[in-house]
Amino acid sequence: MLRGSIHRVNPAPRRGMLAAGRRRVQAAPMEAHLILFAAGLLAGAMNAAAGGGSFVTIPAMVFVGLPSVTANTSSTVALLPGTLASAWAWRRDFTSFEGIPLRTLVLISLGGGLVGAVLLLVTPQRAFDDILPWLLLAGTLAFAFGRRIGEALRRRVRIGPGVLLGAQVLLSVYAGYFGGGVGIMMMAVWSLLGEVDIKAMSAGRTLLVSAANAVAVLCFALAGPVRWPETLVMLVAAVIGGYFGAVLARRVPAPWLRGFVVAYSAAMTAAFFWRAWS
Repeated sequence: MLRGSIHRVNPAPRRGMLAAGRRRVQAAPMEAHLILFAAGLLAGAMNAAAGGGSFVTIPAMVFVGLPSVTANTSSTVALLPGTLASAWAWRRDFTSFEGIPLRTLVLISLGGGLVGAVLLLVTPQRAFDDILPWLLLAGTLAFAFGRRIGEALRRRVRIGPGVLLGAQVLLSVYAGYFGGGVGIMMMAVWSLLGEVDIKAMSAGRTLLVSAANAVAVLCFALAGPVRWPETLVMLVAAVIGGYFGAVLARRVPAPWLRGFVVAYSAAMTAAFFWRAWS
């Protein structure tokens, strides 16, 4: 949509950048693994405390030389255990929303996650390189303004169960395709139902995001675009980071944590726009 105002970029520099990244991984695997381990620690802590871990893991995997689609799929796999653990921790607070059975929302999330994963797998690499900055921007805006927008809309708009189901379909597809900020988006939409308990929304968010991610991970694992050595390093680190992130969340004010996530994701978004257009 911006192609009309921006000249066509020669793809050769981008391919050269990715190739150079792959050479770095082969030349210094220990350095690459240290970067991925550090990114996993930070991402796990962010997800436990405020969310936004994918804004760390995807750029880190691209930095060490993985193509963006593989970085996305590998990141989803690496972060799944943490989201499943969060869902298990919230299990006593699962509840239905305005008469919509939670089972229905889970089934929608599973189906939407599968559709999003398949869409990602059929997206050409060059096309995803162009899309990725916009996905990062959407996730960043959701983190920065999602709750405020939801609160403002709730004072003026009230939605019914049918609209909620339709929104859940779209959000689940987005979760399987990319997923940055999808938890905040879900909670903003659910808030339009009326006075929904925040604890119930948090519990439902972790369950439905986990459902969409789980089916996406299964699809990615079967289709093969996952770099397992890098993924496993990041997965272990994310589990460790998730534990310490939960401890950190009890001691650091929530606005500070969210401010850090927004600032970091904004920096990554700007970097990927520069990469796409340079």
